[in-house]
Amino acid sequence: MPVPQGRRLLPSWRSWLRRFACLGILTLTFLSACGLQSPPSQATISAEIQLERKEGAPPVFKVVGWDQIGLLKSESANLGADRWQALFAVYVDPDSPSEVSLPPLLGSYRIEEQELIFQPRFPLEPGLRYRAVFDPMADGSQAKQHITVNFTIPKAEATASTTVENVYPTTNRLPENQLKFYLHFSAPMSRGEAYSRIHLLDENGEPVELPFLELDEELWDRQGKRLTILFDPGRIKQGLVPHEEVGLPINEGHNYTLVIEQGWLDAQGTPLKEGFEKSFGVVAADRESPDPKTWRLTSPQGGTRQPLSVEFPEPLDGGLLLRLLDVMDPARNFIEGSIQIDRQETRWQFTPLEPWSAGDYSLVVGTTLEDLAGNRIGRTFEVDVFERIEERVTTTTVSLPFQVLP
Repeated sequence: MPVPQGRRLLPSWRSWLRRFACLGILTLTFLSACGLQSPPSQATISAEIQLERKEGAPPVFKVVGWDQIGLLKSESANLGADRWQALFAVYVDPDSPSEVSLPPLLGSYRIEEQELIFQPRFPLEPGLRYRAVFDPMADGSQAKQHITVNFTIPKAEATASTTVENVYPTTNRLPENQLKFYLHFSAPMSRGEAYSRIHLLDENGEPVELPFLELDEELWDRQGKRLTILFDPGRIKQGLVPHEEVGLPINEGHNYTLVIEQGWLDAQGTPLKEGFEKSFGVVAADRESPDPKTWRLTSPQGGTRQPLSVEFPEPLDGGLLLRLLDVMDPARNFIEGSIQIDRQETRWQFTPLEPWSAGDYSLVVGTTLEDLAGNRIGRTFEVDVFERIEERVTTTTVSLPFQVLP
């Protein structure tokens, strides 16, 4: 039977009544707002979504100013998680429209002082964009209306704090066949941009072309706080094509500056607090091996924790000095203690955890210990640089005896 012309909107009105009855939030005020002259599809919701972030309290999303909140409170005990989420949900917006939409955030709901509150289960992430949707008619009504508000949690302003603590070798006189630099940072650094952030300038302030061996895998320690930078061995070793055609990266009688850019990012994505420069002069090439017989040992006094002191006639590799020298007691056991290197890597000191006992001791030195030019004990860099790995699998040591007197 045809519907009389005067009742054409009645089914839609009844649909609204049924849906609001399920929520228990229909009022006479709302009925008046949805009269026959204004179809339900044009109805508006008087409410506002806010994000509240108070110091010392977890952030919450709130619906305020909704005149049906009292009726919702009386029905809240009967609403399950799905119904709460259909009514009020918060999402993380994808970075691009092509990405898959994420499900709503998990959390808890409550009503306090005429406010509908959603508290996320997990902390909000700085830099992400969140979308809060309030939809009291999310049960399939053709007259669906909702409020959507986007919030972006600002990233906290990072304070630059990471510094270059030191560059080894610390001496400002380097041989022209210098092999490496150790860069020490106060905190872990980002990886993959070292060779674009480190520069070598000549005495005229001009960049030296390709002085370093640029490896795909940067040589970081496990903490990401120490980086090893190698001069190109092909330009250092005599007889190789790069050495003959391009020459040494640095040359005797000239001055250079190693520059580390301030814009280099640490592991947290923050630039260095300040840049770093190391200026140095270049002396003649060093093509002789370190000789432990020329080292001077100063023995400690028994019953004390005085350090054992070892002085070298030339600077040695600071990184290797930390791990290739050990002290052995009269019973041939290694002693635990702390190491200090100073005087521009020409002095090594060992302080034991326990006081020295009188007796005969040994300083055990790994023969892979190098000087600044990469010359090892018993073998120069010129011989060693491109030898096959299987020829140096084993590490030998030399021992230097010293005595602790009572």
